[in-house]
Amino acid sequence: MTKAIRITENGGPEVMQYVDVEVGDPGPGEARVRHHTVGLNYIDVYFRTGLYPQPLPGGLGMEAAGVVEAVGAGVTHVKPGDRVAYASRPPGAYAEARVMPADSLVKLPDAIDFDQAAAMMLQGMTAQYLLRRTYPVKASDTILIHAAAGGVGLIVCQWAKALGATVIGTVGSDEKADLARAHGCDHPIVYSRENFVERVKAITGGQGVAVVYDSIGKDTFTGSLDCLRRLGMMVNFGNASGPVPQIQTADLVSRGSLFFTRPTLFNYTATREELEATAKDLFDVVANGTVKIEVRQRYALKDVAQAHRDLEGRKTTGSTLLIP
Repeated sequence: MTKAIRITENGGPEVMQYVDVEVGDPGPGEARVRHHTVGLNYIDVYFRTGLYPQPLPGGLGMEAAGVVEAVGAGVTHVKPGDRVAYASRPPGAYAEARVMPADSLVKLPDAIDFDQAAAMMLQGMTAQYLLRRTYPVKASDTILIHAAAGGVGLIVCQWAKALGATVIGTVGSDEKADLARAHGCDHPIVYSRENFVERVKAITGGQGVAVVYDSIGKDTFTGSLDCLRRLGMMVNFGNASGPVPQIQTADLVSRGSLFFTRPTLFNYTATREELEATAKDLFDVVANGTVKIEVRQRYALKDVAQAHRDLEGRKTTGSTLLIP
């Protein structure tokens, strides 16, 4: 039997159960992966609470790294013994091993270890599409990233700085401000005591930023719009504080013909070619040292409830791993 986390109802961290499950052989197009490390992400909270619905009972977790144990018919791009990682649906990464669609797996280059991979696949590929595809950041740009000391935030700060951008980031404490600054954030704003809209306007001489990357949602949405320059882009890629209010087109017009988008990683990596290109870009910047992956917390898989409490309580920074 294999240990895994399962939920039979939506709710708080207490609904996650550490149980024995049967992991069978992979069917056509599938692979069985033995996990070395598992990533923790805020999207896991969305599935746990039911904000993102899924059939119950079900698993949780979207990313992990490990070794292929077996493959089903028709699988040729990975084989038993390959080191692999993934960030994909369906949820179920909170487990010692699982059977999953093989198309979601990418091989790990020698320069990337299991901890790095599990800590960066979802957050790092998110940073890649945000910076390189949703709004391609240029050296002349000033950008705003909310939760700059979080997992995605630290990667975005480093990568955007390497692209030559000026990086403004919101954080919740002086300690997080120091962490973000050490990772390329030029102007950390401690939102608990500073008005981030006023600070952004002051930093940019009243012009506003080219793009806002906002994973907070409800609490920051209107302020984020107010931070944008004319023809700026609002990128809402998460809802940590709750869903954003209904968008009125007049709000975009009155602020300077703004653009708005709600992207997801899974739409940006929907094809095998897109997935491999996105992962390769990420692996390259990590392997050459442009981006350093900060694993700041580790929890045993059985202690996942505490990991969720700390994540929701904004006690975590950088990336968090669960150890099966």
